[in-house]
Amino acid sequence: MSIEVKNLLKKYGEQKAVNNVSFSLSKGEIVGFLGPNGAGKSTTMKMITGYLKPDDGEIKVCNIDVDKDVMKAKTKIGYLPESNPLYYDMYVKEYLQFIAGVHQINPASGGTKQSIQNVIELTGLTVESKKKIGQLSKGYKQRVGLAAALLHEPEVLILDEPTSGLYPNQIIEIRNVIKEQGKNKTVLFSTHILQEVQAICDRVIIINKGELVADSSVEQLK
Repeated sequence: MSIEVKNLLKKYGEQKAVNNVSFSLSKGEIVGFLGPNGAGKSTTMKMITGYLKPDDGEIKVCNIDVDKDVMKAKTKIGYLPESNPLYYDMYVKEYLQFIAGVHQINPASGGTKQSIQNVIELTGLTVESKKKIGQLSKGYKQRVGLAAALLHEPEVLILDEPTSGLYPNQIIEIRNVIKEQGKNKTVLFSTHILQEVQAICDRVIIINKGELVADSSVEQLK
């Protein structure tokens, strides 16, 4: 399994933001993580990626225990958080060069430069790649975040509201990128829009008030 979550628990005071959640994802699956705002989607994703420590439960990414070796687990994960934090004063290529350094992508034989060019083309950033990030529209800023998540060729993609605030044509383009990546990666992406899941996924996991309420195919849920 690419992602294994068992009996996950996260509390804030007396409130259980995530309560006894378990699921697993295999390679090649694109799974929608559905639920209303405040359901616990982002909290669960932050725990899977190692940015937030659970109060109880077990998380494995590519058979790596996230609690025991979080840095190794992160090498397997491409993460696009909902807030999509970026350095607005950096140029697109400069920022991706910085991200490549963080992931220690081998610069030998122009490897870093080629990797950056590949994700720029993949995410449709070519026409804006010479601009500063602060000059980009929200749609293109989202593409920069997605490019950064894909740069180190992770086995698992965790995408938190990847199409939030985008125009319809931009949504379609990002969906196409996600579907293409799902052919050889495991993709878990959150949304509160059912149409989004229907357009991309065969399977959906629904969480509400911190608890898992459904895990089945889109057709079964219909």
